[in-house]
Amino acid sequence: MFAAAIEAAQPRHCLPPYLMALRASLSAGGRLIVLGAGKASAEMARCVEAHWPDTETARLEGLVVTRYGHAVPCQHIEIVEAAHPVPDAQGLAAAERMLDKVRGLSVNDTVLCLISGGGSALLPLPLDGISLADKQAVHRALLNSGASIGEMNTVRRHLSAIKGGRLAAACDPARVITLLISDVPGDQPVDIASGPTVGDASTCLDALTVLRRYAIPVPESVMATLNSGRGESIKPGDPRLARTETHLIATPQKALEAAARVAQDAGLSAWILGDSLEGEARDVAKVLAAIALQVARRNQPFQAPCVLLSGGETSVTVRGTGRGGRNVECLLALGVALKGEPGIHALAGDTDGVDGQEEIAGAYLAPNTLERAWALGIAPQDSLDRNDGHSFFQALGDAIITGPTLTNVNDFRAILIERP
Repeated sequence: MFAAAIEAAQPRHCLPPYLMALRASLSAGGRLIVLGAGKASAEMARCVEAHWPDTETARLEGLVVTRYGHAVPCQHIEIVEAAHPVPDAQGLAAAERMLDKVRGLSVNDTVLCLISGGGSALLPLPLDGISLADKQAVHRALLNSGASIGEMNTVRRHLSAIKGGRLAAACDPARVITLLISDVPGDQPVDIASGPTVGDASTCLDALTVLRRYAIPVPESVMATLNSGRGESIKPGDPRLARTETHLIATPQKALEAAARVAQDAGLSAWILGDSLEGEARDVAKVLAAIALQVARRNQPFQAPCVLLSGGETSVTVRGTGRGGRNVECLLALGVALKGEPGIHALAGDTDGVDGQEEIAGAYLAPNTLERAWALGIAPQDSLDRNDGHSFFQALGDAIITGPTLTNVNDFRAILIERP
């Protein structure tokens, strides 16, 4: 099921139909510049080249930035690697070069933007007065705060010289076409990579509210930018966005539907609880555990055997010093809540192959997971208190390592409940 969800979101399946329409609508003599950012953006660029006629490759040029280890070979589009989730100088230089590439475009030119999750960290071009070190400090604080992805991106958009519609505004008067692979709950384009090509209705005041709500410490330069209003993003209806269009080509819902078909083919009923579950990972786990127990013990609201699927993006308020990610945090909390209930298995993983900051996608939970952990002298609740999910599941041999999947439609969770 996990593999099917990842496969459904591969650019080679969902991108080609949009390229046919693009080729038919290009202005004669105009340039085509391909720009991209995100964990899936390099594979999206390779797909563009693979489906572009050899007779037209002279028009194809561009620059894409992806996470270290996620690059793929391209002939005409330059691929740059940078750091994620905390940005680095490589990402900063790539963002500066992107803005250079779109200066002086004409009305006959077209910019194709390939955007996927991870782009917020991979395009860390701060506004004047904010340093890269300041941006890095903000990213670290946001990641540890427990803020939702929407809240984090609200802050990021108002500190950036390229996100929050600014990249599209810099392309004016050229036509801008954005193809998105969504990794955010609700699939809002403004939250995918912090919306470099779409208008943003949020304000500096909204960003300040997020910082205050979670008591997030930030450098003085950041507070000065937000308090002065200098960080205002490009708003919907701005005339510089008049020639932009945006298309969602892959979403968490489509990935969950692909996983459901795998379960159904195996003779199991499959229920999608939601593609946009948010909240503290351990709190979401308690709710999922309660539903799973009701199914296992009461055959309500679903009848076993069945599979419960969900997606979205949980958050973690980091209090310990362990090796964790939001998916293994959720899975470990689920195991603690289930207390070894017979017949319930689960998997949680990030569809990009990276849960947190580790090259580990997620993990598998069995009915005997807690028993095996105690036998090794590992206390599950202690591991959870330390935010140490990766160490816990690796010690049991139940970590899931996929390597870079070259796509990203966020978290994947599956709970299998066997017949009583």
